[in-house]
Order: sequence, then C-alpha cells, then structure tokens
Amino acid sequence: MRRIIVLTLLIISCFLLQTTVFPYFELVGIVPNILLILTMSFGLMRGRREGLLVGFFCGLLFDIFFGFAIGSHALIYMYLGYCNGFFHRHYAVEDILLPAIAIGVNDLIYNLLIYLIFFLMRNRLDFLTYATHTILPEMVYTILVTLFLYKIFVVINRWLRVKVDGGKK
Repeated sequence: MRRIIVLTLLIISCFLLQTTVFPYFELVGIVPNILLILTMSFGLMRGRREGLLVGFFCGLLFDIFFGFAIGSHALIYMYLGYCNGFFHRHYAVEDILLPAIAIGVNDLIYNLLIYLIFFLMRNRLDFLTYATHTILPEMVYTILVTLFLYKIFVVINRWLRVKVDGGKK
C-alpha cells in the first residue's frame, strides 16, 4: 500500500512539475517530458508491470487535463513503460547511458505517435517542420533533464525497495 501511495505522489508531483514549473524554463517553446522520464525510469528499474502501470496513470492524468480524447496518451505511455521494462534485468541501475538512450528513443517514438494520431490524421502533412521545431528540441531537452531526474528516481526506488519491499529486488 505504501508503494502505491509513494508512486501516486510521485506521478502527481511530476505532473505538477511538468505543467506548472517547467513552462518557466522552456527553451524555444519546448518543455521536457517529465512524465515520460518517470515512466521510463520505473520501467527500467522495476520491470514491465510497474512501467506499464506508471505509464498508464501518467498518460491518463495528462489525458484528463490536456487530452482531446481520454486514453490516447495513456496508451502511448503505457506501451512505452512496458517496453522499457524489458531492459529491467540487463543493466546496472547506476548506469546513466542506457536511460539517456532509452529516453531519447522513447521521446522520439512518443512524438512520432503524437504526430501520427493528432496531426497526420487531420491532414497536416508538414512533418519536417514538426520534427525540427518540436521533436528534436524536446528530445534533447528531455535527455538533459533525465541526467538529473533519473538519479533522484534511483534514490526513491532504493528507498522503496528497502523500506517497502523489505530489500527484495
């Protein structure tokens, strides 16, 4: 039960950071995707199931407040969290290279899916403009923020493992 409470508070905190604090630190109109960093981190650290659940609730929260249709972002985040969970056993938690690469790939996939769902379906075909003005800057900014936030999420995960899980992995 404590794990659920901590993860709920973490999801809400990251959502509030992404929507209220980071818009003041936007670069060229882009803010980092903190919810995607959280989803990727817990997918890598805790496995497919937790990545799927964290991703679903991050996306659902985003859909409730900003989505045109409930479920689109939840589905994208959920799949990304689940896919990140496949790498759970293949890396050391302290390693920052895999999370940096993973968040770059995740952000690229996320933005490509957003383009397909919300722009291409409405006959907005200028992909090059979207790629240069949104996808690439957001990917770089999110990777840079990941270098700092991931370490915080590792500390929180260790605390959860020791205090809540009793030291089990």
